[in-house]
Amino acid sequence: MTDHKEIPPFHSEGQIEEQWDVIIEPRGKIAHIDFASVWRYRDLIWMFFKRDFITFYKQTVLGPLWYLIQPIVTATTYYVVFGKIANLSTNGLPPFLFYISGIVLWSYFSACLTNNSEVFSKNSSLFSKVYFPRLVVPISVAMSGLVALAIQFLLLILVSTIFAIQGTAPLNLLGLLYIPLLVLYIAVLGMGTGLIVSAMTVRFRDLVFAVGFATQLWMYATPVVYPFGQIPERYQWFYYLNPMTSPIETLRSTLYGAPAVKTEIWISNLAITAALLVAGLVLFSKAESNAMDTV
Repeated sequence: MTDHKEIPPFHSEGQIEEQWDVIIEPRGKIAHIDFASVWRYRDLIWMFFKRDFITFYKQTVLGPLWYLIQPIVTATTYYVVFGKIANLSTNGLPPFLFYISGIVLWSYFSACLTNNSEVFSKNSSLFSKVYFPRLVVPISVAMSGLVALAIQFLLLILVSTIFAIQGTAPLNLLGLLYIPLLVLYIAVLGMGTGLIVSAMTVRFRDLVFAVGFATQLWMYATPVVYPFGQIPERYQWFYYLNPMTSPIETLRSTLYGAPAVKTEIWISNLAITAALLVAGLVLFSKAESNAMDTV
């Protein structure tokens, strides 16, 4: 990737005046993240967001209904397999409500991670022709996932309200105030992890095929289909290292009164998320310089 700076127009007698907007120069070996340029290209972020949204619906029959079908079918499957057959505890919550609450947040994280892991390969034709801060694309991907999250979260509130009216589960509406913070946390985590994978796939293309499998394993290592309280104490240290533990458990705690997440787990998860974001930004910035030569 390269830095750019403004230069004045060139005047010479007998020659046509030429004026350049920017000149592109090599940056050197030290990674540099130009957040000011990303902000200047904020309109492009919005353009990519609309492109992804329109492209998804352009040739679909059910449109946004797919965002509702996916969590309902998945939660029903988990209800049969883990609730009825395996008979796993759900901390006193109705199993369907327990599963769908974890699925909604996990689906957003999974989308951020998997879609950002192929930024260079999916946009190679665009990156090779036009200059703009490449970080614009991962940010737009995280924003695009918010559409599905919003639709699925409305479904979650509807299901929660039905169970609350029936008296089978409590619903604390004040807990909704914490949701934006949880979403921001997951977006940062998904983008940071996705940037790391994206930077690595520039050299190791087969990592793309491992992302889906690794994400599935990660889900089963997260309290999505079982509560944190059911984990044997000798294995709980692992969940201090899993940054998706805190947001999912906190959602259930704030909305349904489930046991609160330990402060130590939140601190550990926040530190790991921050480290993943910084590592992702640095690796992504370094990968920009030669990505188009190897993709």
